[in-house]
Amino acid sequence: MADPYSTIDQANDDVQLAIAAAMEARSTEPAQIRMRHRYLGDTDISKGAKAVDLGSGTGHLARDLIEVFDCGDVLGLDFSPVMVTRARELHKDVQGLEFRQGDARNTGLPDESFDLVVLHTVLCHVPGPEKAVEEAFRILKPGGTLAIFDGDYDTSSVALFDNDPLDAVVQWFIREHVHDLWLTRRFTPLVSDAGFEIGKVEGHAYLAEGDAPYFRTVVARGADVMAGGGLMTQETADALKAEAAARIGQGHFFGFMSFLSLIASKPG
Repeated sequence: MADPYSTIDQANDDVQLAIAAAMEARSTEPAQIRMRHRYLGDTDISKGAKAVDLGSGTGHLARDLIEVFDCGDVLGLDFSPVMVTRARELHKDVQGLEFRQGDARNTGLPDESFDLVVLHTVLCHVPGPEKAVEEAFRILKPGGTLAIFDGDYDTSSVALFDNDPLDAVVQWFIREHVHDLWLTRRFTPLVSDAGFEIGKVEGHAYLAEGDAPYFRTVVARGADVMAGGGLMTQETADALKAEAAARIGQGHFFGFMSFLSLIASKPG
């Protein structure tokens, strides 16, 4: 199964809406908010900066760029028309924020027109990620900043014991829905080969909290997709979702994953 995020614009609206709901759940999770505020705080962007969020999803990070980091004008660009519509609905009250459909590898934006380019949990889903990094270099002003953040998906786990069936679902889902599980481990050469000067590179440990919205969504979607593909019965899928809910309710749920951020600058 191909990574659905890489061709999301071709998916039917129901699939795009399901992905949008999962993305929104992750974007509003406190642990995820803390991580993005932490690495974006390393960008040292001046007040009123012009920024673009490539692969903006439901728009929460783009909104943060204005409300938390004092950027002036922010453009959110996403491959999915459903994501763009949802982001516009959620953030229509924010001045200086715009969302459009577009491809991070070929944005059509003017040369040297932005102070900041952000690629947040995007590159792992992009066939030919070097094209997106090269495009970021092209549209950044000399001296501009690139901020990348993504998951080291091979570290994902919800296992409480050997052969935990919940972890089997998570591992299957991630391997079927992420184009490149190990891309973060090649961030430095990927970015430097595009002409950037490497700044701060940092690892971020993500541990599920509270209702574990991200991992709970992964279990639910993974179980349902496996059932739909005939890999298990729907009854088994429902039982696995119930098990995840029970662990969360009892305070026994475990979910862990590593992320990596990289800050770089365009010479000049």
